[in-house]
Amino acid sequence: MNPDYIVGRFAPSPTGPLHLGSLVAATGSYLFAKAAGGLWLMRMEDLDTPRVVPGSADDILRTLELFGLKWDGEVIYQSSRGDLYEDALKILLDSGAAYPCGCTRKEIRSLASAPHKGEEGPIYPGTCRNGLAPGQKPRAYRVKVPDETIIFDDLLRGELRWNLAHTSGDFVVKRADGIFAYQLAVTVDDAIFGVNQVIRGNDLVASTPRQILLQRLLGHPTPLYGHLPLVTAPDGGKLSKRDNLVGLALAGFDIQNAGKLMEGVLAFLGHKPPAELSGAPPEKQIEYAVSNFDPAQIPLQDRPFIDVTL
Repeated sequence: MNPDYIVGRFAPSPTGPLHLGSLVAATGSYLFAKAAGGLWLMRMEDLDTPRVVPGSADDILRTLELFGLKWDGEVIYQSSRGDLYEDALKILLDSGAAYPCGCTRKEIRSLASAPHKGEEGPIYPGTCRNGLAPGQKPRAYRVKVPDETIIFDDLLRGELRWNLAHTSGDFVVKRADGIFAYQLAVTVDDAIFGVNQVIRGNDLVASTPRQILLQRLLGHPTPLYGHLPLVTAPDGGKLSKRDNLVGLALAGFDIQNAGKLMEGVLAFLGHKPPAELSGAPPEKQIEYAVSNFDPAQIPLQDRPFIDVTL
């Protein structure tokens, strides 16, 4: 990994058409990478096969191309990389950094010793840390989380601190259904492909300390991280699926309408093109934003998207 040469990436999950929030995240990560003269890689996070919608990966790629977001190299598909994740899990198990867990979700929820609710449900109390109970079979595999603070400098938000023991507890790296968890797969792939800059939505900021811990345990370098504001509903709540889908809107889109929507995306990111580029093809607007990119212009607060197309 060359710290003087930026390698960014966008990693959507092909569970349906591209979301408006994902288009914002893709654009933000593209701007960060390309303004630095770096590469922008594309990775399909299709590990969670029960949730993958056939054809959605191709739909996402076509949508990104329509909006002028062109990636470097071949598209990476996580579903074909299971052996690499298995190797990483073996390293964690052999070093004692991970262990098999026989607990069901119901058992974890019902444990009186579970201290309090964490970011993604009850904090795991470490029931299987010192071995499975007699007759118990492994269901999932977890990483041992130290009771210490992980500190990282977010490219947009400054210094952030996380103590995973207080927010998640020992977290899963391979699920009971045999699917490798997002945290492990992302960590392995970012390292293998030399990704040294990760720009994504603020909804994933809690994943960053978990990935940093895994990087340290596996001997991988830590990328730079930046977390973009989220698109919300007009009332500030979560955007509904119906209102959030870009792919559906594209059914009647021509290049001019795509340009208008890209204008709104760039405005959301604090880089609205000048009036003479209003409605111009997305590639032209992206070129302008790359040439004039300034991370300090990106507003940090989550907020509604002002639709300039309809």
